[in-house]
Order: sequence, then C-alpha cells, then structure tokens
Amino acid sequence: MSNQTNTETRQWGSRFGYLMVAAGAAIGLGNIWRFPYLAYQGGGGVFLVVYIIVVALMGHPMVEMETAIGRYTRKDTVSAFQRINKKWGFAGWLANICTLMINMYYVVVGGWVAKYAFQYVISGDFGSDKQAYYDNFTSSTVEPIVWAMIILVFVSVMLYFGITNTVEKLAKVMMPLLFVLLIICGIWALAVNDNAIAGVKYYLLPDFSKFSFTTFAQAATQVLFSVGIGWGLYETLGANIPKQNNLKSDAIMVSVFDTAAAILAGFVVVPSAFSGGVDIQSAGPSLVFNVMTDIFEKLPGGRIIGVCFFLAILFAVLSSLFSFFEISIRTFEDNKHMGRRNATILTAVIIGIGNIVTSLGFGLLSGVKLPWVDANGLNFLGIYDWLDTFTAYLLMPIGCILVCVFIAKVWGFKNYEKEVTNNGKFGHITLYDKILTVAVVPFFMIVILLTLFGFLK
Repeated sequence: MSNQTNTETRQWGSRFGYLMVAAGAAIGLGNIWRFPYLAYQGGGGVFLVVYIIVVALMGHPMVEMETAIGRYTRKDTVSAFQRINKKWGFAGWLANICTLMINMYYVVVGGWVAKYAFQYVISGDFGSDKQAYYDNFTSSTVEPIVWAMIILVFVSVMLYFGITNTVEKLAKVMMPLLFVLLIICGIWALAVNDNAIAGVKYYLLPDFSKFSFTTFAQAATQVLFSVGIGWGLYETLGANIPKQNNLKSDAIMVSVFDTAAAILAGFVVVPSAFSGGVDIQSAGPSLVFNVMTDIFEKLPGGRIIGVCFFLAILFAVLSSLFSFFEISIRTFEDNKHMGRRNATILTAVIIGIGNIVTSLGFGLLSGVKLPWVDANGLNFLGIYDWLDTFTAYLLMPIGCILVCVFIAKVWGFKNYEKEVTNNGKFGHITLYDKILTVAVVPFFMIVILLTLFGFLK
C-alpha cells in the first residue's frame, strides 16, 4: 500500500459484501446499547411502533438518496457534493465534522465494551457491586483510554488496507455471526427469565397514551444515529457500488437489517431487566454494563450468555467504526490528496485526541461543563453529553435537511431518478417519494430540532 492517492474506482467484491459492510455500519452501539433503554423510556411498544414508522418514512429514503449521490459521483463526501454543485462542499464538511465528533465518544464506549467482553472471557467476575465496578472503571484515568486506543489502532490498521477488501471480508463473517449471537441471547433470555413475558408485552404492545413529541423525537433521533443518516455514511459507501446494483432494494435491505438488530437487542435486554426487577429508565446508558452483568450473573449459564452478548456488541462496534472512520479517511485521501497512509494517520490522531478528552470527561475532567442554550436558558453539559447532543440532535437533522434540499433543488429529481433507478431499469421516482423528500423528512427533522431546544414537549 503506497502513500499515493488512490483515484481508481474501488468497488465492492459482491453485493452481499456491500450489504454486510453497510449493515455493519448501521448496526452498532445505537442498536444494542442505546435502543433498549430509549425504548423503555419511550413507553416500550409505542416507541417501537414509532421507530418502525420513522425508519420506513425517513430512514429508508435517506439511505437511498445518500447512496445515489455517492454512486453517481464516485467521490468522498465533500467532493461528491462539489461535483454536482461546487458551492455545496460545505454539506460534506459538515458531515465530516459530525462523524469525527461521534467517533470521539463512540470509540470510548467501544473500549468499555471490549473491556467487559474480555472480563467475561477471563473470569466473568465484576464484583458484588456492578455499579461500583462500572463507575470505577469508566472514571479511571488510564485503563479506559488504553482500551479505546486498542479499538482505535485495530480499526485504523484494518482500514489502511482498504474498506473494499480486508474490511469487506471481515464484515461477511462478523455480521451473520452478530445476528446468530443476538438470536442465541434472545432465546436464552426468554427461556430462563421467570418474568420475561411481562417484559415482552411491555416491549411489543403499544400504549398510545404514552405517546408525546419527546417520544417521537427520541425515536426519530435514534433512527438517525442507528441507521446512520445525515452524516455522510452512505455517500462514502455508495461511491464503491457497481452501476448494476439496485439502490432501492439495497436501501430497503440495509434498513431491515438495522431494525431487526435493534429489535433483537430489545428482546435480550427488556425481558432480562423485567425478570431481574430492574428499573431500566433509571439505568439509562449504563444499562448493558452494570445492569446486564448483574442480571447475567443470576441466570443459569450467565457467563456464557454474557460472553455472547458482549461479543455481539463488540462486533457491532467494530463493524460500525470501519465505515465511520472511512468517511474522514477518504475525504482526506481524495479531496485533500493526502494519500491513504497520511489520511489514515491524520484521522486516527484527531479521533484519538478526542477519545482521550472524552474518556477523561468521566473522571479527571468530570467537572468540565460545556454551554448549551435552549428555550429554558443556558445549561451546561458534560463532555460526552455535549458531544452526543450536538451531533445526534443538531448536526444529523441539519445534515438530513441539506440532503433533501440538495436532491430536490440542486441535483433535481430527474437526475436523481436516472441514478437511483439505473435510467428506469428499476422503476421510477413516484410522487410519494418526492413528498417524503420535500415534506416528510424535513418535517421530522424540524420536530427533532424544536424538541431539542425545548419548544416541543
């Protein structure tokens, strides 16, 4: 691998390989770590119903639009927008900023997952107080950073050799194995938990009296984070798709895989927590670490299921980070003509510095608070919370709105239709598709933004 910029068209080895990489990009911490506790907080079944509707009305069409931009231009995220309209490079840079900031905390949490998976493999012993174990580990100065750096280096080394060869081969194994592990965990959780049925009912049966704008905004934001839309992911992956691929069916498959993984994760977590008498709502983001370890300890064969569960999360983390890193690597490589080696190093250094600061934000720098303004006035958030809020609730919705405007007003529906349907081979862009682009998706994003700033409850 030389340091020369690789300008050749890099295509996926197979459609299955692309789908596994794309599904791996979508399926990550958002599905297994974030989705279960948000589903509980959002009312269980009603959150699930809203989530599925939002995936259909927003997630799938956004994947389709972003992928079409990437395949048409064959460029990195910034150059993709610039090739169609030179004034629109800012949309690609906004996506890169969003992705880099996400990686600053995503890698840190990924390091926690690696630590817990390792602990399960060697002993499965987290002490008598799981909350204390979690707090002591995440707030320590050195160990979380070490685990984050292990994740960072592994992902960077794999990507140095290219996402369309080494990473594609890994994804073909990791993604099917991830679903197998989740199914095993789900069956185990339902089989050995005494109160599992109560958890399943809460999780699947909607109570629409619990619906609110906050529930909708949480579900829609979870789709942004989980499916990976609004921040350049599918422009980057789409650049390598052969012209003969059906982008419409590919987008559906990616959305289905992602939603299935989230629902499966919920089947593991919610029934287990119900059986253990755990208040998932108060557990929040720490759920899979300090709560699930406590529950698995009480289950027959709990260590085995713990190994499977955390390995599944680890596979999801790594498969996502391969594509997350590639967004910035390819931008530096192609748009800034830095070459693969230097682009990979620069991306790793930027993210690594952010990882250190974010990790210390749970301990040594926990007193550092960053300002956030909403309808209630000036608030202050911790480093992780500020990064999560700024990216998932602000930059991602803005990114989606920009893509919709770009498709409808800049590129135009006629040009978009030629690309996404292979000049009519795979159908046409319907009035329904246009309404989703110009009205439904932007409306959903505006609701998220108004909720974020406290104007809707």
